[in-house]
Amino acid sequence: MSFSVPFLLLSCALTQVLGQYEPTWESLDSRPLPDWYDKAKVGIFLHWGVYSVPSFGSEWFWKFWQDEEEPYVNFMQDNYPPDFTYQDFAKDFTAEFYDPEQWADLFAKSGAKYVILTSKHHEGYAMWPSKYSYSWNANDVGPNRDLLGELADAIRNSTDLHFGLYHSLFEWFHPLYDSDRDNNFTTSEFVDYKIIPEMKELVETYEPEVLWSDGDGEALDTYWKSLEFLAWLYNESPVKDFVVTNDRWGSNVGCKHGGFYTCADRYNPGHLLPHKWENCMTIDKKSWGYRRNADLDEFLTTHELITTLAETISCGGNILINVGPTKAGTIIPLFQERLLDLGTWLSINGDAIYESSAWSVQNDSFTSGVWYTAKDPVVYAIVLNWPIDNVLYLGSAKSLFDNGKTTQVTMLGNENGDLEAEVVDTTNLVAVTFPDRASVESEWAWVLKITPGS
Repeated sequence: MSFSVPFLLLSCALTQVLGQYEPTWESLDSRPLPDWYDKAKVGIFLHWGVYSVPSFGSEWFWKFWQDEEEPYVNFMQDNYPPDFTYQDFAKDFTAEFYDPEQWADLFAKSGAKYVILTSKHHEGYAMWPSKYSYSWNANDVGPNRDLLGELADAIRNSTDLHFGLYHSLFEWFHPLYDSDRDNNFTTSEFVDYKIIPEMKELVETYEPEVLWSDGDGEALDTYWKSLEFLAWLYNESPVKDFVVTNDRWGSNVGCKHGGFYTCADRYNPGHLLPHKWENCMTIDKKSWGYRRNADLDEFLTTHELITTLAETISCGGNILINVGPTKAGTIIPLFQERLLDLGTWLSINGDAIYESSAWSVQNDSFTSGVWYTAKDPVVYAIVLNWPIDNVLYLGSAKSLFDNGKTTQVTMLGNENGDLEAEVVDTTNLVAVTFPDRASVESEWAWVLKITPGS
């Protein structure tokens, strides 16, 4: 039987109206991205698990140790007995200072609008009392608490933040996964009996507003049964109307399908993308998990963090800023300082970030370190470096001053009124005279609000 194109289009439209998405990428990708996510712009990522106990090298500690990478082998030989196993670390994952209300307060003050916790990383340790992870979860070994549930409650009860969950599809040394891989992924016992039930348990118990998938890279989406799961998520689950998903659902999927694209860790293309994307990045330049052996110069400065924020938002992305808590359940002062600095900056300049859109130009054509966002008709120029002699020259803003428009230029955090701005006839650059820097409230970066006249 054949169908005409109009019939197929009508069928697709009816499917969407009825909220029934088919287990195909064409159908799933037609689902509109819930608009809260694009408006939010800024999120906090938390990598926390048993790897926070050795807190050496990275959150891939177990895998690198088993692969006999020299720094990890030496670390274990120098500090632990020969018969010590990775599972032995779990008893020291104590979380004795974990205060989820304190965390929620910090994240709210950071200016973030959503928080994503690792529910389970590649080590397989579950941060909730999962019935699919017997004796390898936070309730059975370690802190003997539902760490995930406590944070979900704290965020939802005391803030306006959205709460989401990271979940790794694969587990390094799970025997069912090893068996499926040995069978060249022609069998799917690991997916059928572990992963799909586990994800449904997470969704039905904690109702995350983001489901951030990872660990998909060794097998196709057909092995992971991603299409079938996402159809259930969008059609039947308790979060079907507001959940947001990413693109890590199979080795053939990244940067091609999904609610928003992550493409790669720390992805920051520097240009506008046609599809919504997210820059998941770290304050610690080398690791997602907490590292005791980190040096100060291995952390982003506040200026570097705000620079990454400006670049990302200007190009249409969201930024997901990762910090790694300690095994005791604390967020180290340096991470706190960076997040609070960000919150201070956003409290002054947030109009250029939240609910903004990409402008027709992303970074200025003449002066480097100037990135644009917009809320039609207003255009914001985020200036990362204070200009020499207090005069900034913009190469991409002339159109905002054309046709005799009375264009207003102000600086967020400056109470001294309009700034002098004019087109330099000989160069077609817009020259903006900055105020006395001592009179400006903002630090690290400054935002010009450009409002075209009628």
